[in-house]
Amino acid sequence: MYKIIIEGNNKLSGKIRISGSKNSAVALVPAAVLCDEEVTIANVPSISDIDALDEILRFLGAKVKRKDDVMKIDSSKIKNKLIPEKISKKLRASYYFMGALLSKFKKVEMHFPGGCSIGARPINLHLKGFEALGAKVEEKDNLFIITADKLIGTKINLDFASVGATINLMLAAVKAEGTTIISNAAKEPHIVNVATFLNNMGAKISGAGTSEIKIVGVSKLHSCFHEVVPDYIETGTYMILASALGDAITIENIIPDHVESLISKLEDVGVPMEIGVDYINIKAPEKLKATNVKTQVYPGFPTDLQQPFAALLTQATGKSVINETIYENRFQNLYELNKMGATTELLTNQKAVIVGPTKLTGKTVRATDLRAGASLVIAGLIANGTTTILDADYVLRGYEGLVEKLTNVGAKIKLEKED
Repeated sequence: MYKIIIEGNNKLSGKIRISGSKNSAVALVPAAVLCDEEVTIANVPSISDIDALDEILRFLGAKVKRKDDVMKIDSSKIKNKLIPEKISKKLRASYYFMGALLSKFKKVEMHFPGGCSIGARPINLHLKGFEALGAKVEEKDNLFIITADKLIGTKINLDFASVGATINLMLAAVKAEGTTIISNAAKEPHIVNVATFLNNMGAKISGAGTSEIKIVGVSKLHSCFHEVVPDYIETGTYMILASALGDAITIENIIPDHVESLISKLEDVGVPMEIGVDYINIKAPEKLKATNVKTQVYPGFPTDLQQPFAALLTQATGKSVINETIYENRFQNLYELNKMGATTELLTNQKAVIVGPTKLTGKTVRATDLRAGASLVIAGLIANGTTTILDADYVLRGYEGLVEKLTNVGAKIKLEKED
């Protein structure tokens, strides 16, 4: 495991370039197995989640070439094998191999996926969707065995607009016979990015980015070139950081429309911004105002930015209330923020109050999940003194070049192996 060490309370200035979307890339890589030829994916972030997916691909027999941010995947000779649990448990997104392998081979065996401990995150919506397409699902000691003589297009209505279920069912339906319609589909930018990738390979998908996606099954997918969209969660994380400490920070390679809900909240707390076509300039105000936040499915305020935003609210004047509507265990970072001097109170598992502004002091804290880790990085940069963040591997799962990017804008931050 790694730890991040930060000497805080330094103004930051300069440019930060946003990498390819983690949430998009972790779906695109498993989707590549649907093609019987080589595909090329560019702007792939160099993060540990991609390393784990690379490991799964190679285990299945795919040929993988990686250079800089380009990943070439040839799945023409892969074999449908049980993916070892020690690999699949490294990340939640391993479950995308369920939809991809089921679509390609009509059978898949996989252990329950891993990832951050932010709530139950059941995969029942995925499994119900597979069954609607004609598959049989068996579970034995945390092992899922999903088989189908053939997959038949159908209408699937999701009880919740789940990103994972929407993508997994798109993957499964791509080679199904007939037409599949997914209603109450998730609308996140990476849904559109994955659908575009599949269409570039010859799939027939329409409606991605709306609440209804239509997939007309095809028998074969061909090679293509595709680019990962910029990461709007990384964009938002650095926007929040700049709002606390920025002495003129420019965040480049962004799609402003993807962070509209955050822009609105930052305006509420008094952050001045200059928004361009693919960049945003932010300078931290002298005073931040408290606000209320309610997480929602896209295009609402992202659950993945709730924890980083909490660190900013410790510096806002007044009482802020956060309502977390997506996951039931996403306030673990507040206990660590309190150690640093924040005044937060958990009212319920999904509602918290933050009173500020409070002076934060560097402490030894622990990242409990990816976005909690990002919250602590922001807090550590705000705080006086030295902050040590243990279990920093969580942070490395989702932020490419975090230490380098922050160092380039003046942060005193380093990554070390834990003792």
